[in-house]
Amino acid sequence: MDTINKNYQSAQDIYYSYGVDTEKALEILEEIPLSIHAWQGDDVTGFEGTGHALTGGCQVTGNYLGKARNSAELRKDLELALSLIPGHHRIGLQGHQVDRMFRGINRNEFTIKNFSDWLDWAKERKIGLDIAPAFYSHSKLDHSLSLSHPDAKIRRFWIEHGQAIRRIAAQFGKELKTPAVCNFWAPDGFKDTPANRYAPRERLKMSLDEIFNDQLSDKYIRDTVESKLFGIGSESYTVGSHEFYLAYAMKSGKMICLDSGHFHPTESIGDKISAILCFQDELLLHVSRGVRWDSDHVLIINDELLNIAREIVAYNFWARVRIALDYFDGSINRIAAWVIGARNMLKALLIGLLEPGIQLQKFEKKWDFSNRLALQEETKSLPWGAVWNYYCNKNNVLLGINFMKKIMEYEKNELAKRR
Repeated sequence: MDTINKNYQSAQDIYYSYGVDTEKALEILEEIPLSIHAWQGDDVTGFEGTGHALTGGCQVTGNYLGKARNSAELRKDLELALSLIPGHHRIGLQGHQVDRMFRGINRNEFTIKNFSDWLDWAKERKIGLDIAPAFYSHSKLDHSLSLSHPDAKIRRFWIEHGQAIRRIAAQFGKELKTPAVCNFWAPDGFKDTPANRYAPRERLKMSLDEIFNDQLSDKYIRDTVESKLFGIGSESYTVGSHEFYLAYAMKSGKMICLDSGHFHPTESIGDKISAILCFQDELLLHVSRGVRWDSDHVLIINDELLNIAREIVAYNFWARVRIALDYFDGSINRIAAWVIGARNMLKALLIGLLEPGIQLQKFEKKWDFSNRLALQEETKSLPWGAVWNYYCNKNNVLLGINFMKKIMEYEKNELAKRR
């Protein structure tokens, strides 16, 4: 501990020489919650027990031991993950990660009773819950279409599912005293070029309008809509494109969700943040790592993650940008995936908070781009790691990769029994 404090004090002095207050940076970091995605723990399969295959562009690679088989196991896994991630965070659910099913009740009729154990668990731990409808992995996803399907009966099923999940989200928000984010993403699209691009989008808009017609208080729920460039089975045409959902969000007063795996690899998600916040009060990020395409890899500290994090904190956007994680990897220990990715998101935010922004902006105002570039590059080698270790220690969270020892013990004692 003495070494940690000594290294931190040394780093504090170095950052102070650049005009950066490390204590202020850590205070802000402590106030930024991540929405930890529960679906990393069950490979996005949910617990309906109906045997629906994973469809709608959702694919999880790998068959590592220990996938959660029910919501109780998933919560147990999440508890370990949360204990290894510094800060106070939320949990995000998908609409099929139910505690229990009732005879004759399908997704379009879900109520808070289907998620009551999640609610009790969150109350006990004083954490918030978010939830998203699951417009995939179901027999009613016909020809890869849900809310935009030409059959009104199929659309009706999915509209009712969206309405049901919104009501559950509002109940979460009311009971937990923190508004639940309810994010809408649908996999609708075509593998090859459609003859009519307009009609499915018109139907999607009508479906969304009907879902959001239920007036639910912003005090309890925040609605978001999420686009996608393409997916498996929708390589040539995605109904809910970025242009569609950005326009819909602006017109309807909903939040737009930017998923960092849902755009072309050369597009910068970080650059979109300030552009959108010129016109919208809030936005949601789904942070994942695309490799060549939307592959939802575990977060690493790369240029894209650093850029996203920097844009959130550089302009004091942390109260306007909601950060949710959205990757799923079944080829490695799923708890390790949660912890590694979440810690990397927090590290990237800390690096952004420790940027000597005042000095950089002084150079910029003088049109001194040479000194600006020199300082931007020098910042990369400043001792942020010592500040991170101090933050983890302050939060009673294991340093370095020592968290892996706990995860491997849990794998041996718990996950290995799940056959």
